[in-house]
Amino acid sequence: MKNFKYFFLFLLMSCSSSKVITDYDSQINFDDFKTYSFFEDAGKGLNELDVKRVTESIKYELDLKGLQEVENPDFYINVISNISEVQNNNTIGIGIGGGGNNGGFGISGGIPIGGKKLNEELIIEFVNAKTNSIIWEGILNSTIKEKRSPEEKVLHFKNIIPKILAKYPPEINSNN
Repeated sequence: MKNFKYFFLFLLMSCSSSKVITDYDSQINFDDFKTYSFFEDAGKGLNELDVKRVTESIKYELDLKGLQEVENPDFYINVISNISEVQNNNTIGIGIGGGGNNGGFGISGGIPIGGKKLNEELIIEFVNAKTNSIIWEGILNSTIKEKRSPEEKVLHFKNIIPKILAKYPPEINSNN
């Protein structure tokens, strides 16, 4: 029974609402793009340490796909992070009441539980180095805790970057 609880918790956590959305230029032959580099200002919305965490995760995943980082690449990579606050609906209600012959008296209120949650939208763009136009874009929305340790941040990016880049290169139908 104890294992069932853990299995259920794992199942609940794995069914998160994180979904990858991609878009790409259907006229591009992605086999022509074998080398990459990062834009100097990649990482808008991230602090310097998170930029390093994200770029290291991207490098690792692209290396697995046989792509190489070079100075004069076929495409550049841009990373953008947008953070917004998630409304916390988890509260504990507290009430004080009274009664008696003189009428009623009552006070109630709610205390928020759990830490502050944020919605993170992470966008990875691949930009053609020759034309300066976006050839592929991957977006993932996820809910994160406001206060995370450096280790939690590393694990977060190591979890979401492969999900985004799993959709690259896109499977292009030959029926277009």
